Amino acid sequence: MSAPDVVVVGAGPAGLAAAAVLGRHGAAVTVVDEQEQPGGQIYRQPPAGFTPPKAPAAAGRALLAGAAAAPGVRWLADTTVWGVLGTRAGLDGYAGQQPAPGRHRVATHGPAGVRLLEPRAVLLTAGAYDLPVPFPGWTLPGVLTAGGVQTFVKAQGLLPGGRFVLAGGHPLLLVVAAQLVRAGARVVEVALVQRRRDLLPGPAGLAALAGAGGKIAEGVDALRVLRRAGVPVRFGTVVRRAHGDPDLSGVTLAEVDPSGQPAPGTDRDVPCDVLALGYGFVPSVELARQAGCAVAWDPPGGGWVVRHDEWLRTSVPRIAVAGELTGVAGAEQAAVEGRLAALGVLCDLGLLDERRSAALARPVRRELRRRHRFVTQVLDRFAPDRAALGGLVTDDTVLCRCEEVRVGDVRRALRANPHLGTANAVKLVTRAGMGLCQGRSCQPGLCQLISTLTGRGPEEVGAFTAQAPVKPVPLRALAVGEAPRGTD
Repeated sequence: MSAPDVVVVGAGPAGLAAAAVLGRHGAAVTVVDEQEQPGGQIYRQPPAGFTPPKAPAAAGRALLAGAAAAPGVRWLADTTVWGVLGTRAGLDGYAGQQPAPGRHRVATHGPAGVRLLEPRAVLLTAGAYDLPVPFPGWTLPGVLTAGGVQTFVKAQGLLPGGRFVLAGGHPLLLVVAAQLVRAGARVVEVALVQRRRDLLPGPAGLAALAGAGGKIAEGVDALRVLRRAGVPVRFGTVVRRAHGDPDLSGVTLAEVDPSGQPAPGTDRDVPCDVLALGYGFVPSVELARQAGCAVAWDPPGGGWVVRHDEWLRTSVPRIAVAGELTGVAGAEQAAVEGRLAALGVLCDLGLLDERRSAALARPVRRELRRRHRFVTQVLDRFAPDRAALGGLVTDDTVLCRCEEVRVGDVRRALRANPHLGTANAVKLVTRAGMGLCQGRSCQPGLCQLISTLTGRGPEEVGAFTAQAPVKPVPLRALAVGEAPRGTD
């Protein structure tokens, strides 16, 4: 395989849209994705030979078809990108050589082992993952994320339980609940932490709704399905604890007061064997941070997001981002950003001149502004109150499930070492974040706990240092004298 012009990391909406634009304008593109088939979570395709087949939505089919038809696009499926090297951000001397001048080194691991690609540009479209929210019992078998439950249903046609409670604070819960009902599940309740009156749009919100008919129709359809099935949707309700031995047998729900805390005397127990949690999403910026790209704290956008310019270029030359890495905003906006970022990359590589790229970008930017107005209204109403959610934990609550670090361990560490105040420092003392997930499961809760206990803001607390490999790979895969370079 010859060295590509561009490596696109991620085959979700942003990556698919970008690959189509890049390929149509003469770029040699390699798209790398961890799944067996492209589509990402939102347009996830069932495995080959799955019966009965279920096609993605129309928007997903169009993106998949456009990327598949574009010339010059190659696919590396079932493959993890574990590092972007050659940026002076760590491990630049891996395998004893630097990338060729003007190129990055993208380290991947797949069925053939480690492969090092050396593109002229990198476009990161790694998506996002469900925001972990710790509370008593959240590690019990049967407590899943909404995205995890959706994967069972969409990718395998399976129901991971019999009685479902969905709780959190994101509109995706309604969509997932409707999918479960259609699949034959018994959904006991959907509990949203936001109070109903806080979700009503103002004048600006009503104006933004004019450009989001598809998303509104999706939400209305989900509510219709739930109403017909007799599923109660309760607002101003939070899950306080999950209980069961050894598996989940029920949850305790409570009404929330104006500060977002459980109101005394409102606890009620609801039997279930699956609790699906959906409080929002966290941008997967680990690879961008490992490569040295500057980030910023953006709570409505999901936490740490990648800084970028008007072409979605990052602070590292010839590394661009699109989709949820710029702030969680949904599949539609991700696809638009993918097209815009691709045009910027083409201009940087000399495959489009500035005038032509600017002309092609004008309608894309108009659509992006329209999408952004709607997304801003949604995020203003559904962004999680991390401080309030952080108040659900007790000393016995497991915070880092990989290393079995509890909230009380962190509190004692901070009392004994009052000079500690960053995520990295607490990680060194407690081992929180040193497990296989590399902090993806515990980092949001740990950083919120540090912030609450020390009074430091998120920017002061920071995040765990992102280092290659950003995801676990076998040690034997790294113990090679010179990994394949991805060139003929």
